[in-house]
Order: sequence, then structure tokens, then C-alpha cells
Amino acid sequence: MFRGKESLKIRIFFILILFILVTGIPSAHAQYWEALPPYNLLWPLWSPLLSPLNTMAEPIPLLSSLDQTTLLPVQPVLVWDPAQQYPWLLYNMPDVFGGALIYYDTFYGLNVFPPPYLLDGTGLPLPITLPVGFAGLPPTGLNAFAPYVSIANYIFSDIYNVGLLTLLTAADIWGLPASGLPVL
Repeated sequence: MFRGKESLKIRIFFILILFILVTGIPSAHAQYWEALPPYNLLWPLWSPLLSPLNTMAEPIPLLSSLDQTTLLPVQPVLVWDPAQQYPWLLYNMPDVFGGALIYYDTFYGLNVFPPPYLLDGTGLPLPITLPVGFAGLPPTGLNAFAPYVSIANYIFSDIYNVGLLTLLTAADIWGLPASGLPVL
């Protein structure tokens, strides 16, 4: 058999191949986000609640498109324009207040969806241009995301008199048990 340096070289070669297979291939094909028409906002495929797995174990977004008239099956949902620092949380405005889709923005609070920059001069959708490789952008970080969801939910609940317990938490969106959230 092989002895000495040849044996060591073969072992190192196989370890490198194994390392590449384990770390390189999955991350090269990882898809964390999917663009939803007509605005091309990114939907989180990494969220088991917002993108449950189909029979082929592939995440499928709860929605196939997103516009002003979309009725969300759960709330809030998360969408992201990669040009923005934070994602938006979307909510169904109660019918007694007009029934529009609204979004939470860290700077301007709750607003009717979509933001003005996603509309052309006539009110038609103006899709964003996504960066190359947008699907592989990393998921939203949980440490910054958890307080953001709590604040947005509290504001939405307070303004529209919607029970906090009916709204998804950061743990729900991330697919973690509530006890899995880090202490902040």
C-alpha cells in the first residue's frame, strides 16, 4: 500500500474533496430569496412559515405576487428591497380602515403599500432592479430582526386594535420556538 508522504497526500486530497462537497456545493446553490412580481421585492425562502416546503422539499412562497390588493394569509409577512437596510413587514389593514396592504418602515412607521418609489408617474408598478446573485443574499439576521418585529407588531396592534397574539413573531417567521430567541 501507500506509505509515508504519498499516504498523507492522498488523505489530505480526500479531506479537501470532502470539505468542498460539504461546504461548497450547498452554499453555491443556496437560494434564500425569491423575487415577487410586479415590484421584484424579495420574499424569504428561508422562512418555513412564509415559504413552506412542497413535496420535493423545496420552499414555495405563500404568495406568487404582491401588490396593493394582496390579502396576506398570515401577518406580518416579510419582504425586502436589497437597496434598503431593513426589510419591510407587511400587514392587512382592517377593512374598517380601508382594507389596504400596509408596510412598516423603520424611519416612517406604517404606510400604505407600495412605497411611492415603486410606482411610475401613472400609478403602475415600477419593478426594482435586483443585484446579480440576489437569491443568495443572506437571510435577515435574527438579533436585529427580533426587536424590529416586536416594535412593528406593537405599533400595528395599537393603531388598528389588532391583538398582538394574532401576529407572527420573529421566532415564528424564523421558524424557531419562542425560547430559541437570543436574549437582547
